[in-house]
Amino acid sequence: MSSGSGKGGYTYRSHGTNGQGNHYCSRDYGPSARNDNAYHYSNTDGSYYYSNPNGSKYYNDGKGSAFYTPPGSNRK
Repeated sequence: MSSGSGKGGYTYRSHGTNGQGNHYCSRDYGPSARNDNAYHYSNTDGSYYYSNPNGSKYYNDGKGSAFYTPPGSNRK
C-alpha cells in the first residue's frame, strides 16, 4: 500500500505485511511530535510493539507480559 493521510494528524509512511507474516505500520506525525516516525508491529506469535509519537514505547509478548517505556526514558 502507498502512503497517505490518516485521520489522527499523521501521514502513513508505509504499512503492510513483511516476509514473516507480521503486520507493520509506520506513520509520520510531523516535526512537532517527539517521535515523528512512530510505528507498530503486530506479530504472528501474538506479540506486538508500539513506538508512539510522544516518545513512549510499549511491548506485549503475547504471553501475559507487557513492558512500557515512558517518554524521555533511556530504557530500551
